Amino acid sequence: MRILMTALAVVVLLTGAARAETVRVGVTAGPHAEILDVVKKVAAGRGLDIKVVEFTDYVIPNQALALGDLEANSFQHEPYLKNQLSKTGWKIVKVVNTIASPQGVYSLKYKKLADLPDGARVAIANDPSNGARGLMILALHGVIKLRDPNNVASTIADITDNPKKLRFVELDAAQLPRSLQDVDLVSINNNYAVQAGLNPATDAIAREAADGPWVNILAVREEDKDKPWVKQLADAFRSDEVKAFLEKRFKGTYVATW
Repeated sequence: MRILMTALAVVVLLTGAARAETVRVGVTAGPHAEILDVVKKVAAGRGLDIKVVEFTDYVIPNQALALGDLEANSFQHEPYLKNQLSKTGWKIVKVVNTIASPQGVYSLKYKKLADLPDGARVAIANDPSNGARGLMILALHGVIKLRDPNNVASTIADITDNPKKLRFVELDAAQLPRSLQDVDLVSINNNYAVQAGLNPATDAIAREAADGPWVNILAVREEDKDKPWVKQLADAFRSDEVKAFLEKRFKGTYVATW
C-alpha cells in the first residue's frame, strides 16, 4: 500500500509540474493566431507548452488576462494597452516588442487619396487608439491636419483642418472590412484586413510608416513578468523560426522587430 501511495504521489507531482509549464496565450483570430501557432512549435521544443486561445475582438483578451483566464496575450500595440489600462486599472505590462505591421486605408472606389471627393465618408475604428491610428494615416498623407500629428490618442475632435470635409464613421474594428461596400475609404487593422482577403502591402491605397508607435507587443500580468516561462515565451516568439515564417507567409505585411 505504501509503495502504491508513493507512486500516486509521484504521478500527482509530475502532473502538477506539467500543468505549471503550460501557458494560455490569447490572440485575435487570423494572422496573430497563425504566428502564435509557430511560436507554440518553437516553444514546445524548448520545454514550454502553449495553449492558443483565440478571440474575435480587441477588448476581451486583456480582460481575460487580467482576470487570470490567460497567462499572456499577443494581439495589440502598446498605445492600445495603455488606453485600456487607463480605464480599468488592470495590472498588465509589456514584455517585449513582437511584430510591426504598417496599417493601411482601403477603397473600392478610388485608387489614391487625392481622388477622394468632397464629403467622402471615411470609416475608422471606434476604439481610441485604433481610431487615432486611422486619423494619423490621413494626416501623414496630408488629407487632414491634426492638432498633434504624433498624438496616439487623437480623436475626430483633434482635426484642425479638413479641406475635403470628410465625414467620419466610427465602427467596431472587426466590422470595418464589411463597411468597404458602404463608404468611400476605410482604415482597417491588418489582422482584420488579411482575414477579409486584403493584402495591406498591395491593396491599401496609403499606409503608415513602419517605424511608428504601433509595434505589437507580448503582454503578461505584472505579477508574472519575472517568471522563467515569460522569458521562454518571449525568446520563442523572437526566434529565427518565427522570423522566417513571417517573411515567407506575409511578405512584408507583418515583419519581425528583432
